[in-house]
Amino acid sequence: MGLNDSSPGAMRNGRGLSDQWAESVVVRPRTTERHITVHKRLVLGFALSIITLIIVTAVAVALSVRFDDCGGRDRGGGRGETGSRGSGGSGRLNGSRGERMGDRGDEEVVQPWKNSRLPGSVRPRHYDLRLAVYMDNFTFSGEVSIELECVNATRFIVLHADRLEVRWPGGGVMRIHRHFPFPANQMYVVVLHRELKPGRLYRLNVSFDAAIEDELLGFFRSSYTLQREKRYLAVTQFSPIHARKAFPCFDEPVYKATFSLSLRHDPQYTSLSNMPVDSSWPDEDGWVTNRFARTPRMSTYYLAWAVCNFTYRETQTSGGVTIRLYARPDAVSSGAGDYALHITKRLLGFYEDYFKVQYSLPKLDLLAVPKHPYAAMENWGLSVFVEQKILLDADVSSSSYQMELTMVVVHEICHQWFGDLVTPVWWEDVWLKEGFAHFFEYVGTDFLFPKWNMEKQRFLTDVLHEVMLLDGLSSSHPISQEVEQATDIDRVFDWIAYKKTLPSYVSVSLFQDYLLSHMYSNAARDDLWSKLTQAMRSEGRDIDIGEMMDRWTLQMGYPVITISKNQSEQLPTHYITVTQEHFLYGEEVRNNLSLQWQVPLTVAVGNVSAVCLESLIWINNRTESHRIGQMDDSTWLLGNINQTGYFRVNYDLQNWKLLIQQLHNSPQIISVGNRAGLIDDAFNLARAGYLPQGVPLQLIGYLPEETSFLPWHAASRALYQLDKLLDRTDDYRLFSDYVLKQVASRYHQMGWPTNGPGTEGNILQASYQTEELQRELIMLACSFGNKQCHRQAVAYISDWISSNKNRIPPNIRDIVYCTGVSLMDEDVWEFIWMKFHSTSAVSEKKILLEALTCSDNTFLLNRLLNLSLTSDLVPEQDVIDVIIHVGRNPQGRNLAWKYFRDKWDILNARYGEALFMNSKLIGGVTEFLNTERELNELKEFIQSSGVGAGPALPRALEIVEGNVRWHRLHRRHFYQWLRKPPSSTYG
Repeated sequence: MGLNDSSPGAMRNGRGLSDQWAESVVVRPRTTERHITVHKRLVLGFALSIITLIIVTAVAVALSVRFDDCGGRDRGGGRGETGSRGSGGSGRLNGSRGERMGDRGDEEVVQPWKNSRLPGSVRPRHYDLRLAVYMDNFTFSGEVSIELECVNATRFIVLHADRLEVRWPGGGVMRIHRHFPFPANQMYVVVLHRELKPGRLYRLNVSFDAAIEDELLGFFRSSYTLQREKRYLAVTQFSPIHARKAFPCFDEPVYKATFSLSLRHDPQYTSLSNMPVDSSWPDEDGWVTNRFARTPRMSTYYLAWAVCNFTYRETQTSGGVTIRLYARPDAVSSGAGDYALHITKRLLGFYEDYFKVQYSLPKLDLLAVPKHPYAAMENWGLSVFVEQKILLDADVSSSSYQMELTMVVVHEICHQWFGDLVTPVWWEDVWLKEGFAHFFEYVGTDFLFPKWNMEKQRFLTDVLHEVMLLDGLSSSHPISQEVEQATDIDRVFDWIAYKKTLPSYVSVSLFQDYLLSHMYSNAARDDLWSKLTQAMRSEGRDIDIGEMMDRWTLQMGYPVITISKNQSEQLPTHYITVTQEHFLYGEEVRNNLSLQWQVPLTVAVGNVSAVCLESLIWINNRTESHRIGQMDDSTWLLGNINQTGYFRVNYDLQNWKLLIQQLHNSPQIISVGNRAGLIDDAFNLARAGYLPQGVPLQLIGYLPEETSFLPWHAASRALYQLDKLLDRTDDYRLFSDYVLKQVASRYHQMGWPTNGPGTEGNILQASYQTEELQRELIMLACSFGNKQCHRQAVAYISDWISSNKNRIPPNIRDIVYCTGVSLMDEDVWEFIWMKFHSTSAVSEKKILLEALTCSDNTFLLNRLLNLSLTSDLVPEQDVIDVIIHVGRNPQGRNLAWKYFRDKWDILNARYGEALFMNSKLIGGVTEFLNTERELNELKEFIQSSGVGAGPALPRALEIVEGNVRWHRLHRRHFYQWLRKPPSSTYG
C-alpha cells in the first residue's frame, strides 16, 4: 500500500511463528520544492552481508500467531495459541481465551466478543459472496456463505461486521439460538444451541444490506466528469480493517481463505475483481451478473471489486498473464495509462525471475480512480491507484513526476509477492510487507532505469534521511509495537513502518526461500530472523539474529555514535574511543531514556589524498576503545561508510574540522554517499544541540565545487528545514544570502533546461542525475530570491500568457508556476486558475493547483481555501494538499493554521477514519509553527479537539516544541556565525 503523504518502548518478547495453514522537507520556501510526502511509498529494505550486518528497524509485531493443522487432538491449550514465545496475547488468535473463563454453556460468563481480537474457535475456509450493486441510490445488498472449520469446541461464532444491516443468519445444520451486533468491537455474534465439534466443517449464511459510502473506506463511491456529464463508480478499500464494512467476515490477516464473488449490476457498468470473470449471464430484469473465478487463499483485506464504466488497454506477459489498465475513457484514449501498463509488464517478468516465484494469478488489473485514501492499494490482481499516481501525460509531466509515478507502480507490483502472497500474521508485522516492498521498489526501479541510480543514491536521501527525522522524536515508537484495538491499527502505517530500514547486502536467495516457505500463508518477524540466522550459520557465523535484532525492533529510535581519536596517554594513537547514546532532538528528554544497541560500525581513516584504511567494529557498550590503525594530526576518521547503518555519527570538533577541510580542498576523496551523509548528520546534530550551529554551515561552504546531485539534495532538504524556522525572523536575509552564495556559481554554470525537438517528456535517454541537479539548483535559486531566476520565471509565464503556448520545460514547471504566481499580479493567479480547470492532464492539474497556493495575496489564498472545502471546483482528493501548501507559504501560514482549526470538525468528519490523510493534514499544517504563541494555540487546540487524531497531534506538538526550543537555544548563535567573516569562523 502506498501512503498519500508514539512512545518509548521497553524490551518485549512475543514474536510468533508463521501460520502453517497454507493449502497451496519539506517546506515550501519562497516558491516551491518537491516535497517528499507520505504519498510516497514508504519503506523498509533488508539485507545482510558476510562482512557486515547493518541493523535497522521498521514496524514489526511483538505478538504473533501460529495456526497448526486442525484435527480433533488438543496440543495443550488450543490451536490458536501455539507458536507464540514469550508473553502477551495480541499476536495470538486469543485461542478460546474467553471460553476458558467458566462453563462454556454459561453465556453470562463467556463473552468472547468483548475481546478486541476474534476468539479463534472457528476459522473460515471459503467465502461464497453474492452482491447486488445499486448505483442509482448508492446501496448494495448481499449474501455470504462462509465455510467454517471448528478449531475448539464453542457455542459462539464471532466475526466482524461494521455498518451492515444484517437481515438474517442461517446456520445450515447449526441451530442458532440468537444473533446480535457488538458495535464496540465491530463484531457480530451468533450464539448456537449446541457446541461445534473440533475438526468439523460447518456453513454460516448471512444476508445483509449497506450503503455505498461517500467516504474513502470500505465500499465507497467516487465520480468524474466526461463531456460535462457526471459519472459515478464504486470501488473497495479494505486495508487494514474495512472489509467488515462490505460483508460479514473474519477481518484479521491471519484468517486466510478462498473467495468466490458474484456481482449483479446495471449492464451499463463494468465490474472487476481480483480474478477474471468465470461466467456472466443476463437477468430477467435486464441486469447482468458476473461470477468471478475462485481466488487463491488470501486475507480479507486483499479482496477487491469495482463497478465502473471505465475503458481499458491491455498487454500480456510472455508467461500469459493479462495486464489491463482501466481508467476514465478520455484518459485511456489519450494514452495516459500506457506508460504504467508498459512498465508493469516488464516488472512482472523481472520479479518472477528475481524472486524465482511465479506471479500467482492469471491477470493483473490496474485501476485508476479519481480519489482514494492512499496513493495506491495492492489488492491481488486488482491494484487500485489514485489517478495522479498512475496516469502520465508525457508532454507535460516532469521527470520528478515520472519518477514518483514509477516508484508507486513498482511498489504495488512488489506487493503481489510481499503482502498478497505472503502476508503478515498481524498488523504489528506490517513492515514485513511495506518494508520489503519499499526496498525492492528501489531494486525494481533500478532495473527499469539503471541511470537513475535509485537503489544506491535516492534510497539514502529519500528513505534513510527522511525516516530519521521522525525517529529522532521522543514520540516515535519501536518498530514492534503492540496492536490490540481496531483503532490502534492505523497508527502502525507510518514512516517507521515504511522507511525504517536495514540497508545492506543480502543474498536474494534468502528472500526467495522466505517467499517459498510462506506462500499463500502468513509470516511473523521470527520467521525472518530464522532465515537470517540460517544464512549466517551457513557462512560459519553462529549468531542468533533474533536476539540481536530485539534491540532494534523492540526499542524506539536509533543511536548517535561519537568517534574520537584517543587522547589517553595510556593508549597509542591508533586507538579510537567510541560512545553511543540515544539520538533525540529534544535535549531535555535524553537523560530519561537510556537505550543501547548492537551497532556494526564501519570506520575509515583518510588524509588529504586518499582513504587509507577501513574497519568493521561491533559496538555493544556505551563507551568502548578500539584499535584502528596508525593516525597522526592530519588524518581524519569517517564512520558509517556509505551510510549503510541506521544511526548518526558525530566526531570531536578537530575531526569535523579535518573533514570540512577535506571537502573544501578535495571533496572527491570522500564518496558521494558519505558527502550526503555528512551534510545530513551535521545539520541534524546541530539542530539537536550535539554540535555548534556553525559546523554544518561551514561544511556546505564546499558546495560550489560539488558536481553530484545527492549531496546537493541532502543540503537542500536541510536548508528548507532551516528556512521554515527562519522565514519570519528579522535577520532572515542573512540566511537567504548565505544560501544564494553557495548556490550561485553552480546554478549559473548549469543554466536552465530547454525544450528542443523531441526532448519534451523524454527523460529515458536524458541524464537523470544531471536533470535533477539542474532542477534542484533552480529551485534553490528561485526559492531564496536569486534575481536572475525570478526574471527567467516571470519571462516564461509572460510568454505563456501572451502566446497561449506553454513553452516552459516540464521538469521545472512547478518552480516557474509558483515563482510567477508569487511575484506577479492577480491576473496571473486567475490565468493559472483557468488553466487548472481546462487541462485534463492530472500531473499538470496537480502543479497548477499547488502554484495557486504560492500567491502573496492573502485574499486569493483565503478564497482558494474556502473554494477547496465548500465547492466542487477543487477535487476532494486535493483539499488537504491545498491547506498544507497554503501553510508552506509564509504569507499564508496564519491563514492555513486558523482555517485548519476553524474547520477541524468538518475535516475530521471527512478524513478522520482515513487516518493517513488526517495525519498528513495535521503534520503538514503544524510543522511550520515556531513561535510561543503558535505553540500555545496548538496546545489549546489539542485539549479541545484531540480525539480521533491518533498519534499525529502528540507528534505535531513535539515538533512545534522543538521549533520553539531551537529559536530559544540556537537562533542567536546561528545568526552570530552568519555575521562573522567565513575565514575566521569555526564551530
